[in-house]
Amino acid sequence: MVRSELAERLHGRFPKLTRGDIDAAIAVIIGGVAETLAAGGRVEIRGFGVFSLNHRPPRTARNPASGAAVNVPAKSTPHFKPGKELREAVDRQA
Repeated sequence: MVRSELAERLHGRFPKLTRGDIDAAIAVIIGGVAETLAAGGRVEIRGFGVFSLNHRPPRTARNPASGAAVNVPAKSTPHFKPGKELREAVDRQA
């Protein structure tokens, strides 16, 4: 599902809301999650899951073409852990 499909579903479920209001609400939610993660925080949506950061330490890697050592800096990557209700819903469908 892409953002426009989500907006269509919401518009079908809440026809009194304008498409612009729905698009704005989606943007605020996604922006809030992104801002919180960028600040090093954690976002928990009950019944859905938790967005958090995984911290990767700096390391030395090898360039596969030349074999030269390459320093890879530390970085944080977003991580999603599904909640129990989401896992169970997916398992029922599988």
